[in-house]
Amino acid sequence: MVSITLPDGSSREFENPISGYDLALSISKSLSKQAIAIKVDNQLKDLHTNIKTDSTVQIITLKDKEGLEIIRHSTAHLLAQSAKALFKDKIQVTIGPIIDDGFYYDFAFDRSFTPEDLEKLEAKMTELVHADLKIEREEISREKAIEFFKAQGEEYKVELISAIEEGTTISLYKQGDFADLCRGPHLPSTKFIGDGFKLTKLAGAYWRGDSNNPMLQRIYGTSWGNKKDLKKYLTMLEEAEKRDHRKLGREMDLFSVHEESPGAVFWHPRGHILYRKIQNYMRKRLDSNGYFEVNTPQIADRALWEKSGHWEKFQDNMFLTGDDHKVLAIKPMSCPGSMIVYNNGLKSYRDLPFKLSEFGSVFRKESSGSLHGIMRVRAFTQDDAHIYCTTEQVDSAIKESIDMIFTVYKDMGFENIRVKFSDRPETRIGTDDVWTEAENALRSATESYGIKLEYNQGEGAFYGPKLEFVLTDAIGRDWQCGTIQLDFMLPERFNATYIDEQGEKKHPVMIHRAILGSMERFVGILIENYAGNLPLWLAPLQATVCTITNSTDSYGQEVAKKLAKAGLVVETDFRNEKIGYKIRENSRRKIPVIITVGEKEQESNQVSIRRLGSKDQTLMSLDDAIQTLVKEASGPFNIGLNMREDIMPTYFTNSLS
Repeated sequence: MVSITLPDGSSREFENPISGYDLALSISKSLSKQAIAIKVDNQLKDLHTNIKTDSTVQIITLKDKEGLEIIRHSTAHLLAQSAKALFKDKIQVTIGPIIDDGFYYDFAFDRSFTPEDLEKLEAKMTELVHADLKIEREEISREKAIEFFKAQGEEYKVELISAIEEGTTISLYKQGDFADLCRGPHLPSTKFIGDGFKLTKLAGAYWRGDSNNPMLQRIYGTSWGNKKDLKKYLTMLEEAEKRDHRKLGREMDLFSVHEESPGAVFWHPRGHILYRKIQNYMRKRLDSNGYFEVNTPQIADRALWEKSGHWEKFQDNMFLTGDDHKVLAIKPMSCPGSMIVYNNGLKSYRDLPFKLSEFGSVFRKESSGSLHGIMRVRAFTQDDAHIYCTTEQVDSAIKESIDMIFTVYKDMGFENIRVKFSDRPETRIGTDDVWTEAENALRSATESYGIKLEYNQGEGAFYGPKLEFVLTDAIGRDWQCGTIQLDFMLPERFNATYIDEQGEKKHPVMIHRAILGSMERFVGILIENYAGNLPLWLAPLQATVCTITNSTDSYGQEVAKKLAKAGLVVETDFRNEKIGYKIRENSRRKIPVIITVGEKEQESNQVSIRRLGSKDQTLMSLDDAIQTLVKEASGPFNIGLNMREDIMPTYFTNSLS
């Protein structure tokens, strides 16, 4: 007998082993038609896998996240099969993993792909979908796999398999006359892929990400359960292109990136205003929550990173320097420096929780191919914080951190937030008992806060479990920003202690916490979320005063001075151009408020206010306009005001007059 337990807790008994498909059919005919795979004791398997022992089983359909990943993986194989069918021996297939919202496949080809090639590939893929080719798993020895792919002329596959330990069993997936190296699982047949796929773009990629290896050609694609979802996604891509922070950053004159310092951001005056507003906002939040801000060195001895465990884990991502006697690393994260600050002086239980924050400038050796505007860089600033507390304070410290994270996101305009719980990874420090204690404490505090967790198995930090906070933006994209990590390990490694109530030395618990994550990346997220139309309190330039005729320039200057005196950041546009042109130009630069003044406004001491994206104008007295805009621009802690003296000395800086 085989006993199957279903996700709802019910169970079914079968006299003999049963396949996933037959199990789905025993539940309902409609489910058997929707089923594409199964999850047996939390392990994904092909639909036709026989279940031979008592197990907990979930039927996977396209409604499940895993189902969408499987269809994308199978579509990547379909692309490779189509490429081999069209280009024969001229092409070699290498690797084709799934990525966010789709997949890619890298090819070695004797010429450059063209847009016409993508059209031909899509047509061939559609043909193979209609052919309803059965997708079958086959397991063979490593040696036979090498022989098989050598005969196919697939040198890259042979290299991959040769790196696997001798005697290993290799799994292949076959469909028609095509076979690919893969762990699976896959769809039962090509027809399940349907018509919800699209090849989206071409790019170059070094074999195995190493610039010393040959350059391959990468074809990106996306795949969805149906054409409706595909169309929705492609529409979102079009909208995302309009919101691209790189494009808007140029138009708004916020920042630039240059080959002279690849992976670093050159902040322009207005961009730095936005950067400083966010940083000042965070400082006031931190101050009001009892944090002490510190600043730690950007270069430290290799010994420090070995002590913390980062050397073993992140050495390849560190920039190294030094002299004849020492190897120094430019810091990739701020935790070890925070530990040194904590250890500088004796701490009592009365000092805990002890909260240290740092806008830490860090550097990571990202590959050049992965760099993307200000979203993926090598040099960036983290809004890092470390809370040192007793085990009894962990619950309240985590809840307070969650509360702060949600408050910050709400102020920034994000209210749709998901939280992922990541437990112990394969490579980690510390004992299983300590990990169990840390995981239970973090999970308990989060669930008692009232958060429904998503589980991200095996993705914790090497020193402790973590929470990841995922924001959903205005067009439905997810961005992972904040983290809370519970760490019992580093305080012990650094011999960090406090004196408890009995006068005994104990190690504190360390909570690593970031809210924005990377300042640079978060600015990019904000720009794209708001399509450049930032809330008035965040806008680096809040208003432009435009005159209709030069005869009203003096009144326009008076208006600008009064707005600036009230704390707003203002420009003037007194150019000898038509007012319609001025409005269009300033709208393109994403100025939130365009104030126009003409003879009528001058005579009545009024102004006409036009909001970005609106064709309507509101006529009001200058005093009322100032009062309205000041109230709107104040933002949390009045961050949107009184920045002039600090970062923009005069209202006419970069004036268009």
